[in-house]
Formats: sequence, structure tokens, C-alpha cells
Amino acid sequence: MAESNSRQAVFDKPKVELHVHLDGAIRLETILDVAKRRNIPLPAQNAKNLQKMFTMEEPGTLTEFLKKFDIYMGVIAGDREAIKRIAFEFVETKAKEGVIYVETRYSPHFLANCMVNPISWNQTPGDVTPDDVVNLVNQGLREGEQAFNIKARSILCCMRHMPSWSNEVVELCKKYRGDGVVAIDLAGDESMDCISNQAHREAFEEAVRSDIHRTVHAGEVGPASVVKEAVEVLKAERIGHGYHTIDDPVLYRQLLKQDMHFEVCPVSSRLTGGCPADFTKHPLLRFKKDKANYSLNTDDPLIFNSTLNSDYKVVTKYMGFTEEEFKRVNLKSAQSSFLPEKEKKDLLNHLHEAYGMVESSRF
Repeated sequence: MAESNSRQAVFDKPKVELHVHLDGAIRLETILDVAKRRNIPLPAQNAKNLQKMFTMEEPGTLTEFLKKFDIYMGVIAGDREAIKRIAFEFVETKAKEGVIYVETRYSPHFLANCMVNPISWNQTPGDVTPDDVVNLVNQGLREGEQAFNIKARSILCCMRHMPSWSNEVVELCKKYRGDGVVAIDLAGDESMDCISNQAHREAFEEAVRSDIHRTVHAGEVGPASVVKEAVEVLKAERIGHGYHTIDDPVLYRQLLKQDMHFEVCPVSSRLTGGCPADFTKHPLLRFKKDKANYSLNTDDPLIFNSTLNSDYKVVTKYMGFTEEEFKRVNLKSAQSSFLPEKEKKDLLNHLHEAYGMVESSRF
């Protein structure tokens, strides 16, 4: 399942990825193909020129990053065939990267064009509801699992700027939790001060009552106080990014003690302005030194023109990662996954065997 250039891969053993956005991992060729089929104009007509418009090559801001989605999301949203296709192709891509378990996340409302207000990306109203979107993504992931022999699950995102969607998101999590959906998330522009919004809070309270797993984007560009709110108010079990947690030593020590999982995206965080442009000053080095519980993830590989293996190469080159640390990180990732306990145990056993480790070894 490794990439075709696996000889150059710094870690060619099975991997786990927990933080990657489905709508940030679409193939350029698929965008061009669907746009042609739907007769939707794009600002460029070939993959090379389109890539230049999508890709962030130099550090910017999270707001600048989020604007990249405006270029192409209208091509995929509201189209049943395209929604299912991007899910299937996503699994294929991850299989080629050597991933054996992945959790992808997305906002169902961003891909719908019916029973959602407002309709995003200047779409014409149609007949694809948020519920339809989840069902289509589930179908694509399932077919990808069968075709490429990996396991894929999904996380549904509430959006910071759209609290009116949050109640429906948690209800969709409840409806589809036995059909591929494993958790709820809060995502979007973290510079917006709305993590304590009543609608978001109520949705996460319902998730707690319903035993829905919870992760929250926090501490990517915002202060440590946002992480504290995510843990204490929204009862997050994992933190998306979380870099600025280290700015609050008391909170950081508390979360280390709790074995809180940080979904780290090293290349992404440099380009969105969340972390220093110099990789040798990245907060990940502190996580690594302290043996924190974290995963390595691509976040939005379309926009960062990256793969999981290229991210692994970055942390090897600039942060001194070794094979042993990659093993530890992937075992902690599996341990912190939102799989049911039996499936989680099977995943851990698979990794232990692949890594040449006995099951009872410490990690």
C-alpha cells in the first residue's frame, strides 16, 4: 500500500492519520473533470495552473487559507456523483501513502444545496441535503475500504461562523454513528470568538449525552485559552492542532497528565500562520521532547501540495524524527482513534506486528 516512491519514504511502515479534511484533499484532476461535466467555469483549465491558485507556498494567515476553498468547492458541492467520488478517491490516495486507518472530516452543510441556509459557494438550490451528503460520503468511503483494504471513518464538523448548523450536525452524528461516522468536530476560522456560543455548546453537550466522540480545532492560531475552553466547555477528547497550549504551562502540564491527544499538522501550521516559519522552532518539538500524545497529519493536502510521506520527511529533516518516534506516534494515534474498543485493539495489534513489537510493549 505504500506510495510508488516508497524507497524514498522515511517511514514505509503502516500509518494512522486522524486529522485530514475531505474537502481539502480532493484531486486536481477530479475538480477539472467534474467542472467540465457540470459546465462550471474555473479560473484555470489545467492542473498545473489550477495548482498554483490553490497552493499556499509561503506562510500566510488562516483566513487566507480558508479563502482557497472558494475557488473550487462550488464544483463538487451539490453533485451526488462528485461527493461520492471524492470520498472513494480519498481512500485510494491514503492507501497509496501507506495509511491503514484514517479519520477524515468535513462539514455536510458545505457540500449540500438543499435544506441548508445559507447555501454555500453560490450554488443553485437543488436536492442534495446534508443528510444526503453524509450518506454519499459513507458510500464512497465504504467502497474505497473494500477496494483498497484500509479502514476509513469520518468526523462531521460544526462551523464556528454557522452555529445554526450545529444541532443538525450532532443529530447526523447520532444517525450515522453505526455507519462510518465516529465523532463531531468544531472547525473554521479560529480568530472568531465563538467557541462558547450557546448553539455549539448545546450540540457538544448532546454529543456527550449520546456518547459521540468529540474533537475541536483549538490553539492553531488562537491562544491557549481557546484550548482550555475546548476541553472544559466542549469536553473535547482530542485537540485539533493545539500548538499554543504550550503558552500556558499550567494547562499544558494538565493536558500532558491527562494524556490529551493533539492532532498535529506540521506543514499546515507553518503555512496558515499558526506556528513559526522556521520548522526548528515548531511547538511539535516540545511535544516530541515531552513524549506527548500526538499524531502527524496532512490537514489539507490539496492546498499544501503535500502527502503524509512528505510531511514525515519534513519532521525528519528539521526536527530529528526517528523510526522509533514514528512508531510511537502511530501507536498513540491508533490508541487515540475514535474506533470502538475491539476495532481499536485489532488496529493496535496490526501495528505491533508490522513494527516487530510484542503486544504488551509500552508506548
